[in-house]
Amino acid sequence: MHSLLQRLVLLNYRINVNVTHVPYRGTGPAMQDLESGRIDYLCEIITTAKPQIDGGTVKALAILDSKSTLPNLPTSAAQGADNLIAYTWNAIFWPKGAPEPIVKKMHDAALTAMHAPEVRDRLQALGAQIVPDNEATPEYLRSFVRSEIDKWAAPIKASGVSVD
Repeated sequence: MHSLLQRLVLLNYRINVNVTHVPYRGTGPAMQDLESGRIDYLCEIITTAKPQIDGGTVKALAILDSKSTLPNLPTSAAQGADNLIAYTWNAIFWPKGAPEPIVKKMHDAALTAMHAPEVRDRLQALGAQIVPDNEATPEYLRSFVRSEIDKWAAPIKASGVSVD
């Protein structure tokens, strides 16, 4: 499921409303419609919405996370919606049975890249968060993915969304 639709599904589920999802062919056209007033709101990821937020062409209401990467943007949790956490995350996945030395080498390289000042600074400038090292392990990722599946199961089922 596309992350934009996931956030809308979770928002609808958590605040008990049924808002119609309007599919777009990407964030650009959706953001243009938001800026022009053709749509009422957009659940967009911070790294994509930050230029419009910074430029004042859209008003951010909250970041759907337990911590904000923007100093003047409160979290949904801080506004009383602590069950409305829907951030975008990235991970590197390998086929089952991938050789452990190769997995470790890629893991170490990814950590080195994430800690490089130019990468860290660029991601922070975009509003992205870099997870702490203890959350950047294969073991943590396995547990995290299971928790994400559990978190999204009920809202997705309640929405009636299906994959064609």
